[in-house]
Amino acid sequence: MLVKEYRICMPLTTEEYRVGQLYTISKHSHQESEKGEGVEVVKNEPHEDPVHGPGQFTEKRVHLSSKLPSWARAVTPRIFYITEKAWNYYPYTITADGHSLQCSFLPKFSIYIETKYEDNCGDSENIFHSDKILGDHEVSFLDIAFDEIPERYYRSLEDPRFFSSAKTGRGPLREGWRQHTKPIMCSYKLVSVKFEVWGLQTRVEQFVHKVIRDILLIGHRQAFAWVDEWCGMTMEEVRRYEQETQEATNELIGLVAPAISVSEVGQPTATHSAPASAPSTPLSDEAPEFLAPPKARPRKKSAPETLTLPALRERAGAE
Repeated sequence: MLVKEYRICMPLTTEEYRVGQLYTISKHSHQESEKGEGVEVVKNEPHEDPVHGPGQFTEKRVHLSSKLPSWARAVTPRIFYITEKAWNYYPYTITADGHSLQCSFLPKFSIYIETKYEDNCGDSENIFHSDKILGDHEVSFLDIAFDEIPERYYRSLEDPRFFSSAKTGRGPLREGWRQHTKPIMCSYKLVSVKFEVWGLQTRVEQFVHKVIRDILLIGHRQAFAWVDEWCGMTMEEVRRYEQETQEATNELIGLVAPAISVSEVGQPTATHSAPASAPSTPLSDEAPEFLAPPKARPRKKSAPETLTLPALRERAGAE
């Protein structure tokens, strides 16, 4: 098992990012889904934990058969997906079983992601109490402005070095921005990748970490670049946007819309407490196409790119 800790700073507060994260994941999932491919939301419902308090349980299936490279499709079933189960007790997310992020046909492969969010520039040490982890783990700081992402996923409109928010006045981000920008927050992510196949373990685990690194950078860049779309939304509004977009996305990929309920989800007993808040990470040569930034193409009509709830339409008209 290969364990790494990623620290990604954002020119936001943790309270702001709570909304921005939900909005970004929903919009991105819908933009990059199509018939038979994309992110199917199986469950999305409130969950009460005796230790962490109220939270949200989600179960997703990331369908991506056609997104795999040719060499992977040759050994992969036609119906291929990754399952993600997550318990979100923001600003802390946790998974409770060893199958929280797993391939549908590859039981020896799993990913565990534990996330904590704090209002600082990434200087909290031992935030995950690493004495619980066997051996040392590498800590990597990811810079949303100056770390490179794969060229085909690059969009100038989502480049923090050039983006300036009309609503918040934040950006563009300059060299050394993490040392002088206010407000600032950090996403601390402890990622454990395990692939128990002799002869391939090290190579695959290192490769998956590279894919995760790119996905984290792309997702956090988009959350900042889209800030003017979600800034000012309440949790009720972003949850409604999330539900509407999930239903539209499930319909788009030819699946049944999820039931959003208030029933309690029992958290399974486990010996490995491993969180998951990041999008599911497939095995592929590079980050899958459906996680790429939006391409120039006709806008999908099954769901809005930005929230179009009546209250927000009226507010936008008044402005």
